Amino acid sequence: MPDSGTTGPLELLDAAVEAMGGENRVGQHEMTQRVAEALTSGDHLLVQAGTGTGKSLAYLIPLISHALTHDKPAIVSTATLALQAQIVGRDVPRLLKALKGKLPRPVDVVLLKGRGNYVCKHKTGGGFPEEGAPDALFSLGEDTAAPHPSAGPATPLGREVVRLREWAETTDTGDRDELTPGVSEQAWRQVSVTSMECLGAQKCPVAAECFSERARAKAGDADIVITNHAMLAISAFEGLAVLPEYDVVVIDEAHELHDRVTGAVSGQLSAGMISAAASAARRHLSIATEALDSANRFFESTVTAIPTGLMAAGLTEEQETAITQVREACRAVLSDAKGDGPTPADGGRQMAKSHVLAVFELCERLLTATPAGEVLWASRPSTFSPGTGYSQPDDDAPATINIAPLSVAGKLREGLFADHTVVLTSATLAIGSEFGPVAGSLGLAGASAPSWTGVDVGSPFDYPKQGVLYVAKDLPKPERGTSPEQLDELEVLLKASRGGALGLFSSRRAAEDAAEALRPRVDFDILCQGESSMSALVKQFSEEPDTCLFGTMSLWQGVDVPGRSCRLVTIDRIPFPRPDDPLMTARTRAVAKAGGNGFMSVSATHAAVRLAQGAGRLIRAAEDKGVVAILDSRLANARYGSFLRAALPPFWSTTDRSTAVGVLKRLAGKPTPPNS
Repeated sequence: MPDSGTTGPLELLDAAVEAMGGENRVGQHEMTQRVAEALTSGDHLLVQAGTGTGKSLAYLIPLISHALTHDKPAIVSTATLALQAQIVGRDVPRLLKALKGKLPRPVDVVLLKGRGNYVCKHKTGGGFPEEGAPDALFSLGEDTAAPHPSAGPATPLGREVVRLREWAETTDTGDRDELTPGVSEQAWRQVSVTSMECLGAQKCPVAAECFSERARAKAGDADIVITNHAMLAISAFEGLAVLPEYDVVVIDEAHELHDRVTGAVSGQLSAGMISAAASAARRHLSIATEALDSANRFFESTVTAIPTGLMAAGLTEEQETAITQVREACRAVLSDAKGDGPTPADGGRQMAKSHVLAVFELCERLLTATPAGEVLWASRPSTFSPGTGYSQPDDDAPATINIAPLSVAGKLREGLFADHTVVLTSATLAIGSEFGPVAGSLGLAGASAPSWTGVDVGSPFDYPKQGVLYVAKDLPKPERGTSPEQLDELEVLLKASRGGALGLFSSRRAAEDAAEALRPRVDFDILCQGESSMSALVKQFSEEPDTCLFGTMSLWQGVDVPGRSCRLVTIDRIPFPRPDDPLMTARTRAVAKAGGNGFMSVSATHAAVRLAQGAGRLIRAAEDKGVVAILDSRLANARYGSFLRAALPPFWSTTDRSTAVGVLKRLAGKPTPPNS
């Protein structure tokens, strides 16, 4: 029989660990205690928990204890779908099974995503027009005669859509991530809608069967809701009820929160977007769009010749006039489209109105933007330049105008920290022992900032004995691309290690160039991101101890390969933001204007957290051993090098290549014990 429900979080942790056959970890105990105290006191908490701590267990148990005595659901927010799936599919079921008989009642944990992640039954039932051409299902992408109806769809896209519609009739959740194998984004758009395109529960004839509405209803009744940073951002910034009312939230992968929030509340306006809105209005609203088409031509003329990059002076007078004309033309279309049309459940009308409304709201935002609040920049599609070997913006194309908040700190403070108890956790939240840089970027600094506590609960790994940090201090300072000296250094390290290397690069092109250059020089396989699906590449890398895998940022944070298959991690350069990144440039200038050090506050802090994430790919289990090799001499020679190194795990460090080569040769010749 269950007990009275008075069992404390630490007792529940011990019971769960014992039932799972695990070991007690000091850091996990401390984190559980600190999270429990924060949820009781209402104080915000930042917890740095190194790899191997078992942090999901350490926050889930206090959340369960809290949920059992409170009416509102608790929220867990993650940055990646992989961690979402791990928590819901593995961590929670194992934990609840381990705690069976220890809790006073069952605990309900549900997953909640944005509306576009679920199949729309009204759309699959024909309530919305097909995306693209009317015959898109059967012929999109092929210039061929229509097949005989009995032959089925003629294109891969058509076959994907047919499979999606069949799956929509049998799935219990409508969740895209439960579809195996997955489908392309183009196919998914045929069966899903955005939140703006949705008719709403009051108008939709299949609202009672709606997967998204069901997920939201379940979330409102749940004890714990697992969601993502984008949903949290929309809730905090827009004040929209995309999440159920909650009083506490744990933000896992919190080092990603700042960038994910920025991405979720950024916008862009282009002539193509305006043209698509006008086309949808003509087709589905039967509204004349001459004024909108004319305004769009004027807008396009004002953004054709402007330079790509930061628009530090804001909009020109001509651009303001053009955007004002676009806004007023959209206002007129929306006014003429009032009412439900022939049928209240006309998805085409709703889709068209949503496109026009999106343009209207972006125009409004651009016209009311202030330099103190928003950053504007122009971007263009890139084309490959044979002369440089790299992609370059197409300067002949009309620009897209982008807008993003200069800082998300104030909005996060008001929309997240002001009315909720927040626990932020990650393996990389502090730089050295300082939580201030990350905390400040999230709104926890300044005179009116709420109080918070930062704690580093450490890691169970013995980093000085398990890992070596090698910095190639004699290499020339990195320029664009991968230098011959870096390739030579990589060759020496790979040969000493006999493979088993995860190569992390600052760009896809750099990874591809390095793979192409090194494959003829070594006698083991080098896989490269983009040659297959990420899951297939990581699986092969994990299963073949002498195979290497080269790739970019998604590998820096998403690869978990314990054991001998990953005994060397190489990083081609310090992951500073691109020098032409307009948003980072604007933020750096803003800090400098306020009297701070813009480079250290923005670029160096950004680089430190990502460098730590990359280096953290090496040691994933207690038996792991290996070398992290940084092929950027600035880490050893530049003044800011010590700041960046303070964010890294405390590996034994060297700048002597022969020492690193010797370690790698020993590791190549003597396999470590297999992972349990």
